[in-house]
Amino acid sequence: MTRLRLVVVDDHPVVRDGLHGMLGTQSDFEVVGAAASGAEAIAVVAATRPDVVLTDLRLPDPSGGTLIRLLRERVPSVAVLVLTTHDTDSDVLPAVEAGATGYLLKDAPREELFRAVRAAAKGDTVLSPSVAAVLLSRVRPRQTVRELSARELEVLGMVARGNTNRETAAELYISEATVKTHLLHIYAKLEVSDRASAVAAAYQRRILD
Repeated sequence: MTRLRLVVVDDHPVVRDGLHGMLGTQSDFEVVGAAASGAEAIAVVAATRPDVVLTDLRLPDPSGGTLIRLLRERVPSVAVLVLTTHDTDSDVLPAVEAGATGYLLKDAPREELFRAVRAAAKGDTVLSPSVAAVLLSRVRPRQTVRELSARELEVLGMVARGNTNRETAAELYISEATVKTHLLHIYAKLEVSDRASAVAAAYQRRILD
């Protein structure tokens, strides 16, 4: 079985060790490196070429959005999953704009973290509810919103839970191509361009709760 290669970045040794041990319980994960600062993270990622980097935001320089942007520039194939205690506008927005694939808070259940890692490796987005709320506050409400169909609501709900297109297709007994078509219709109706924005808009407009 091909395992996902992970790098853990946090300036607290206890947190790094704890994540290493927790992630190591999954047979499809392999922690190939760890770092305590932004500069060390850039070096470790360049040397190990992981699939996913799990990083805190507030680190010795560089940190936050700057670190995420540099990681994506140096190793474009890497997915960056933010794992932090901070969910303010000044933390969330720069991280998402810099290219973070997902954003979780450290109080997330371990199964949610495992799912987020797997989703990030596939390019899918997982957001903590409070983080989604921050993004929602930056999405302007529309006066008119085309109503989503029952099937589109089902697909959108699964996207919000972090399901991949394949997982959604399997659960709904439809093809991945059909899931993609539903997503395109959802994007058009919500006037967004990607999965994360669709979920954010749906929470803001109380399409999802």
